[in-house]
Amino acid sequence: MAPTELKELKVQLQELLDKGFIRPSVSTWGAPVLFVKKKDGSMRLCIDYRELNKVTVKNRYPLPRIDDLFDQLQGATVFSKIDLRSGYHQLRIRDSDIPKTAFRLRYRHYEFIVISFGLINAPAVFMDLMNRVFKDFLDSFVIVFIDDILVYSKIEAEHEEHLHQVSFLGHVVSGEGVSVDPAKIEAVTSWPRPSTVSEIRSFLDLAGYYRRFVEDFSRIASPLTQLTRKGTPFVWSPA
Repeated sequence: MAPTELKELKVQLQELLDKGFIRPSVSTWGAPVLFVKKKDGSMRLCIDYRELNKVTVKNRYPLPRIDDLFDQLQGATVFSKIDLRSGYHQLRIRDSDIPKTAFRLRYRHYEFIVISFGLINAPAVFMDLMNRVFKDFLDSFVIVFIDDILVYSKIEAEHEEHLHQVSFLGHVVSGEGVSVDPAKIEAVTSWPRPSTVSEIRSFLDLAGYYRRFVEDFSRIASPLTQLTRKGTPFVWSPA
């Protein structure tokens, strides 16, 4: 790896660590890393998961046909494209599968806690999530293909209303930035005390959706994450 790539590698690794997307690993797995140049000229860190993908059970969730998506645009004259930032990284990997995502560097191994680019089932899993998130708007004024979102309308006035509806999917968007919808905060704070592994996972999925708003989310959620391990007793103590 060239010196410039090593420098960029250190920067991107630290960013992934700071966000809680990866952690040091002692896994026996270890995929190689490489850089891919993006359209804007910057470099994206990619993991070569070809060997892992060969032994992965394929998720057969259907991806939409491009031609079918374009057919929905008939009569529309106003369009807006929404780009998602680090979309795959919003989905957590099952604890038992995390070691399989390990990648090797010169001096250390790391593993992903969230879905990474290059995993063969990532597109299907993310497509499933997006369809569930936008289910009320699909075939009406929203087209989704993995992490690409297109909002379409016949006239501008209608388009403004459509964008308004999409903007408030779990978040409040204003000139001051993006914040969590208060109703979603209440859903987290009023969640009943979990008593089973499945209930713990459901709560972590809900809370984890807003992890970017919570500093040190992984550390705070660690006691709950440990409860998802087989054989761990549920013992609740005062905070």
